[in-house]
Amino acid sequence: MVKCTKRQGRQLKTALRWKIPEAQRRRIQMVLLRESGMAQPAIAGAMGVSLSTVNRAHMAYDHGGIKALKPKPNGGRKRENMTLAEEKALLARFAKAAGAGEMPNIHDLKRAYEQAIGHATSNSTVYNLLDRHRWRKLMPRPFHPNRDVEAQKAFKKMAFHAL
Repeated sequence: MVKCTKRQGRQLKTALRWKIPEAQRRRIQMVLLRESGMAQPAIAGAMGVSLSTVNRAHMAYDHGGIKALKPKPNGGRKRENMTLAEEKALLARFAKAAGAGEMPNIHDLKRAYEQAIGHATSNSTVYNLLDRHRWRKLMPRPFHPNRDVEAQKAFKKMAFHAL
């Protein structure tokens, strides 16, 4: 436990009057309660948090000062393969064909994406990329590659005679 100087104590009390996030305010209060002589289990009970939360707040302040009490941002794209700017640059290569009225071919786009990131990925990753950049229309497959034209014609002739 590191004891605060008078200057640091004043700074902590002043920080409570700033417009700061509630999580940071609570951590500052935990440090101030420690400076007033309160034990960590008592602080945890008074603040309604666990003992480890109080301990982490105290260690953060001891090692990094008041800036270390600031809450860490959460959310965002933690497992991104490319930044948004890199994705836009990749899609720009396909935008010319899309502007000419053609729809993007998912296989070509996936191949280019995998080449850019350096490893294989799933189709859903590429579809999510298109959705993220508001690309809506995808080219439908005009016919099944294993189709049987004669069987289709026979079905069309017989399907409506049974009705």
